[in-house]
Amino acid sequence: MSSIASENQIQSAEPGSGPELSVVLPCLNEASTLATCIAQIQQTARAHAISAEIIVADNGSTDGSGEIAASLGARVVPVAAKGYGSALMGGIAAAHGRYVIMGDADCSYDFGDIPRFLEKLRAGNDLVMGNRFLGGVREGAMPFLHRYLGNPVLSFLGRLFFHAPCGDFHCGLRAFPLDAYRRMDLQTTGMEFASEMIVKASLFGMKIAEVPTTLSPDRRGRAPHLQSWRDGWRHLRFLMMYSPRWSFLYPGLALLAGGTAVALWLLPGPRRIASVTIDIHTLLYAIMAILIGFQAVAFSVLTKVFAVTEKLMPEDPRVTWLLRYFTLETGLAVGGLLMAAGAGLGFYSLFVWHIHNFGPLDPTRVVRLVASTIVLFTLGVEILLFSFFLSILGLRRK
Repeated sequence: MSSIASENQIQSAEPGSGPELSVVLPCLNEASTLATCIAQIQQTARAHAISAEIIVADNGSTDGSGEIAASLGARVVPVAAKGYGSALMGGIAAAHGRYVIMGDADCSYDFGDIPRFLEKLRAGNDLVMGNRFLGGVREGAMPFLHRYLGNPVLSFLGRLFFHAPCGDFHCGLRAFPLDAYRRMDLQTTGMEFASEMIVKASLFGMKIAEVPTTLSPDRRGRAPHLQSWRDGWRHLRFLMMYSPRWSFLYPGLALLAGGTAVALWLLPGPRRIASVTIDIHTLLYAIMAILIGFQAVAFSVLTKVFAVTEKLMPEDPRVTWLLRYFTLETGLAVGGLLMAAGAGLGFYSLFVWHIHNFGPLDPTRVVRLVASTIVLFTLGVEILLFSFFLSILGLRRK
């Protein structure tokens, strides 16, 4: 009958003969709850004949957590670098199991659910997420704002941005094959580690599954390490950084299209809608929208190319196509034409001023000429700069 594997057994095992499962517990001063978690994992493993090891990733505990874990047969891995992600990366790096399951050591998660996760892993899934909303959130286990605002909103954005089939983006009880984890190549060291795992799995086309799990109030008797607003913002910031399409491309396209439509509508002259006259003031705002929109679109493209080039995101055929056909020479030609058109309108406005002996002019007419000059010339310059930077990013790929 399989049992919890000891450190000595693992070290002396032949390659490939280690435990099936490594349970990794990040730990920072969890002396009051750690023993209960370890006992529950051991009991579950014995009851279901699971060959498993327990790894406690000690992130600098000063309350004797490491000694408690070692006395109960767990393997303690000291991790000097601070942070939730750092602790987990250190613990997972020391794992010998084919599969890894991670969970907090505060008695908030039910490690009796391990067989559910293992069943999904054995079925070929690359990431198995717990869903606390499906399994049940006990009274007092999750703050009101987390339960009804933070978690639902961030989980919704994760599904929208990355099509990740997860109803509980921030459940800390999750499992994955060790080789799938290595393919993810996770980088974040803080609380964003949890989001990065799902985002990378989604971007890389990995198979993701969910199982219901429960959440109970933690039993540590102290404030949690999680800081709601700070860590919530870090998760949101991470999701936005990994989705330039939603953060920059779509807003930029909306500004660009809306600004262009309004500008073309107002260029011939003032417009009236009922009793309201719309004139050059609105035109100037439309010009601003065009320039900001183009900058946002260009930034989204450069961010995507950089992320793919640096292997932060998987290869995208659209990036390959862009680098192949939008060359520096193409950008110089397009940007040069726009700059020439803008310069031409600028000289024409000077000619009009010359005709009037450089005296006062009708502002509604001149502003339309000057606004057209500004938008064309500025877009030309921006396309030139965009082309140079895109070419620089493409050098490494070539």
